[in-house]
Amino acid sequence: MQKSMIRLLSFADLFSIFNALLGFLAILVLLIENLEMKIHISLSLILLGLLIDGLDGVIARRFGSSKIGEYLESMADMTTLSIAPAVFVFFIYSDVINGDLYRYAYLLFALVLFLGFAIIRLASFHVMKKEKFFVGLPASASTIILLILAYFEIDFILIFPVVIIIGALMASDICFPKPDLKINAFAAVFILLTIIFNKSHYGFAPIILFIGILIYASGGPIYLKFFRKMQ
Repeated sequence: MQKSMIRLLSFADLFSIFNALLGFLAILVLLIENLEMKIHISLSLILLGLLIDGLDGVIARRFGSSKIGEYLESMADMTTLSIAPAVFVFFIYSDVINGDLYRYAYLLFALVLFLGFAIIRLASFHVMKKEKFFVGLPASASTIILLILAYFEIDFILIFPVVIIIGALMASDICFPKPDLKINAFAAVFILLTIIFNKSHYGFAPIILFIGILIYASGGPIYLKFFRKMQ
């Protein structure tokens, strides 16, 4: 007897669905007029989705995964780690655009490129999945870099080159090490601190998180190459 679609789900899949819902809510929040701190709320929802994304893998390894788990995870990540961040960036810089058609075109082209690279990255992830390293910069790291730069409202003109660099790294054949438990815990702590403290205390939490991701993105391939030579 053929199973229903609901019966195809595993416990871990519920976390993937929750991840997608957080990304969707992050977009809706930005559309609510007169909502205080909606930028921070939207950022927090995306970051929570990112944490859930890491958790569903742990749950799948502990309780087992379903036949549709990999597809569901990629679809959820597409919402939370690609579409929601792109909308977030567009919203942040909507005031800067101020009706300028050329600025609109500039920003839209940058965000379309980001989505394109993200789609390629997420669609290829399970095909090119390796046990000890990532091929291409993980979408989670790329998302954090773009989100924090937009959150601190870097110069509008820098968005395009940032997207080009991030996208090229995501879709590249460059290998990045898989973080161990301590590094993942460090990232999780500063993601939570970013959610709690916002930009208060000189923005220490998002700044440290950003620096940590930059160190990983720039030094990870060098470390991995050195480490593999030592084997």
